[in-house]
Amino acid sequence: MNDAVADAGPPARRNLLALKADCTNCFGLCCAALPFTASVDFAFDKAAGEPCRNLEDDFRCGIHASLREHGFRGCTVYDCFGAGQQVAQVTYGGTSWREAPDTAKQMFAVFPVMRQLHELLWYLAEALTLAAAVHLRPQLLDASDETERLTRLAADALLELDVDAHRAHVNDLLLQASKLVRKSSPRGPGNKKVKHGADLIGVNLSGEDLRGANFRGGYLIAADLRGANLQRADLIGVDLRDANLAGADLSTSLYLTQFQVNAARGDATTRLPQSLTRPEHWPT
Repeated sequence: MNDAVADAGPPARRNLLALKADCTNCFGLCCAALPFTASVDFAFDKAAGEPCRNLEDDFRCGIHASLREHGFRGCTVYDCFGAGQQVAQVTYGGTSWREAPDTAKQMFAVFPVMRQLHELLWYLAEALTLAAAVHLRPQLLDASDETERLTRLAADALLELDVDAHRAHVNDLLLQASKLVRKSSPRGPGNKKVKHGADLIGVNLSGEDLRGANFRGGYLIAADLRGANLQRADLIGVDLRDANLAGADLSTSLYLTQFQVNAARGDATTRLPQSLTRPEHWPT
């Protein structure tokens, strides 16, 4: 596709529920485009652009029902925010890289760009629901429409896109919205360890009142957050791998994603936003 825009129609804003992966309308892009290294998350090495040996001809995973048992915990964590079906059905019009092998390299390069745009759409869709940030709504709507327009660009244009610059602009708006929400909401007593970008790997924060805390870009890997109150806490970009969220309240946490939840450990008493799904690997 050489046109500037893959679909010339007007942009349509997507809500949070629409930004979900639909593997049935994808071409196994996360299984082919992305690399992974043998580790606790993956059973073997795979180079970028090399289809996983478990990917079947119909683009389904041959071990989907038992990924964790086969050593592919990382696959059960990953989420593309619906970028896979956007690339497959919109950017490439439903023609797969197997049907048109000459598109494979480009399609695999486009996929991570689209994923970044869809992630931004997720955050913007949430920000637009925040009552405390209502005066930012015009700017958030503009940013959402522009991001949506970018997702409809043709492949060549997507690869030339300065995603970092667009992300920086959107992030500024998201930060403004976060500050307004946290300022207008009940706050916890504060913990000196908790701050923007903090390294809180393995830290014990169990039972703490962390309402309105700013964890942006921080590391909570294997942190103990059992029973913690994380209402209105900003969790954008926070690494929650193996964080213990049993009994924690994240029902109104800001900018939480399915990817983060999938990577953490929780249970039946963990409270999540309505837009997110309780991972199947969590105990009930």
